[in-house]
Amino acid sequence: MLQSYTFLPRDQLWPAIEPTESGMLAVGDVHNLYWELCGRADGIPAVFVHGGPGAGATPVHRRFFDPELYRVVVFDQRGAGRSLPRGALVDNTTDDLVADMERLRIHLGIDRWLLFGGSWGSTLALAYAEAHPERVSGLVLRGIFLGRRHEVEWFLYGMRTVFPEAWRKFVAILPEHERKDILASYHRRLGDPDPQIHLPAARAWSAYEGACSTLLPSPETLAAFSQDATAYSLARIETHYFVHDNFLAPDQLLARIGRIRHLPCIIVQGRYDMVCPIATADELQRAWPEAEYVVVPDAGHSAMDPGIRAALMRATEKFKHQLRR
Repeated sequence: MLQSYTFLPRDQLWPAIEPTESGMLAVGDVHNLYWELCGRADGIPAVFVHGGPGAGATPVHRRFFDPELYRVVVFDQRGAGRSLPRGALVDNTTDDLVADMERLRIHLGIDRWLLFGGSWGSTLALAYAEAHPERVSGLVLRGIFLGRRHEVEWFLYGMRTVFPEAWRKFVAILPEHERKDILASYHRRLGDPDPQIHLPAARAWSAYEGACSTLLPSPETLAAFSQDATAYSLARIETHYFVHDNFLAPDQLLARIGRIRHLPCIIVQGRYDMVCPIATADELQRAWPEAEYVVVPDAGHSAMDPGIRAALMRATEKFKHQLRR
């Protein structure tokens, strides 16, 4: 079911709020996950699944949900954000992250929750839903990424057809002979313990992603992606996942979509998303025709592009009425 909206400037997020609870959850022998609860204690459970992998969540992500009606869970995945140890790659796979979400759900005493995820967050939300469909009340997915090799190849090489300046900066730190395998070259640098080697690589990788994420140039987005702490965990974990095909079998998420087609879902996709091009969202919608599919005609990849933001707000508004019945 395709819908194409031209959004008026009704794209404001809910006012900033502080967590009502927060903590660290030990998962496995190495990792401790940061989590927080916001909004109404007896509200509709919803979990924000951040992107990257490795990007971490920020306070603005609390604001996609009406705090008077939602009980919002925000958490940082293994190695990301406020989770510890930062940037850790050991025992860090898609299956580990799915298991962490289920541990967190049980820890918080939640029966079923609404999954809200964009980019890599859409990947992980789909993987979790397909593993635990009985624990999901619905999904809001944005900027669809299914974790396949050709999608990663587009990120590494294809985006230069639209962002040649950003791509030149991206590869500038690599000697010419290493540019035939950008992923391996970055993965090697980001695994080096010397900050003089891994930090320049992290900054360049993260800045490239930030520069290509918005429809129009956004100095604020680029600045956020370029902060050393964010850049390090994002680039290090992202390359770790990419060299392992995101720890997914080929077309795994599409092959298992039948497990969740009975669940309500809203897919939000920017027409001019260059990081996760619309062809992938189109594939998902054709495999899941029951899902509501919203194409935003004047937006790129970022959740903060005005049209994307408005569509996501409409999605959570729609679900709050549907799920509280």
